[in-house]
Amino acid sequence: MAIDTEAIKYHIRGILEALGDDPDREGLIDTPERVARMYEKVFEGMNYTNDEIAEMFNKTFSADSEGANDMVIVKDIDIFSYCEHHMALMYDMKVAIAYMPKGRVIGISKLARIADMVGKRLQLQERIGSDIAEIVQKITGSEDVAVLIEGCHSCMTARGIQKTNSKTVTSTLRGRFQTDAALQNRLFLQR
Repeated sequence: MAIDTEAIKYHIRGILEALGDDPDREGLIDTPERVARMYEKVFEGMNYTNDEIAEMFNKTFSADSEGANDMVIVKDIDIFSYCEHHMALMYDMKVAIAYMPKGRVIGISKLARIADMVGKRLQLQERIGSDIAEIVQKITGSEDVAVLIEGCHSCMTARGIQKTNSKTVTSTLRGRFQTDAALQNRLFLQR
């Protein structure tokens, strides 16, 4: 799916008019074009399925058998996204991705790239975690994947209830992370 920038420009112009402003005034004349270019970047992930993202970042290396029970965790991955309910910014999001290798490990920068690309969709925070977990499972072949996310939602902080210090925390647990309390404890101690 390609993002239709011409349609975005047309509709942003209409939104400006609907707000009672003049899209031809000096400060707004280029706004539809700027918004269309911004949307191409911030919604880039909408161009790809989870399978395509897995293929894009499928770079693994053989895991040393001595470290077969070692948990891999990359944390404090900064991402942003947009809530699909209000198209409001989800910000200050920190993602932690953990998995138990199954013969292969993924390049750690790829975990950050996966989180970033998944966030660049109209999303729910819960789905971001599920999508990341699914992609990491596909690439690593491991069922044992966990994704923890903490973030602020402007639909909570800037509109509606306006609770500026609220944070939303989600955990997506797959495989042994769902059933093994000791593994869960190791994971949550790392946060």
